[in-house]
Amino acid sequence: MPPLSATDTRLTVSELTITRPDDWHVHLRDGAALRETCADMARYFGRAIVMPNLTPPVTNVEAAIAYRERITNAMAGLPRQFEPLMTLYLTDQTSSEDIRVAAAAAEVYAVKLYPAGATTNSEAGVAQLDALYDTLAVMEEVDLPLLVHGEVT
Repeated sequence: MPPLSATDTRLTVSELTITRPDDWHVHLRDGAALRETCADMARYFGRAIVMPNLTPPVTNVEAAIAYRERITNAMAGLPRQFEPLMTLYLTDQTSSEDIRVAAAAAEVYAVKLYPAGATTNSEAGVAQLDALYDTLAVMEEVDLPLLVHGEVT
């Protein structure tokens, strides 16, 4: 029998079990709620993309690292833990250099765009997308994903 190819229909999978899935959009919050949200996440998930719309928002690598530390501290002593994958909050002031620094940081996995005023804690969000074209071009260049909160204001 010849080897199987990607288009071969002789192999059929009838069941797939994911024991520790990833959550690609989680709001862990901060402060007193953080331990509870982290415990809930750790119970079921192995990794999570952490949304940056705190007050104040997570707009730079230093803030992302500090928030990640608060998350890992909140998981201390829990029977299970998850890996927090940090994101930065894109603002009208985010520079190309901010993106280069973020891309070089092992802790930052993506940048989140919130339209200004569209959702919870989005006051610092993007009001002038066309002013960020150079920044977005650098994101493409350094292969840093753009996550978009798709809501019209």
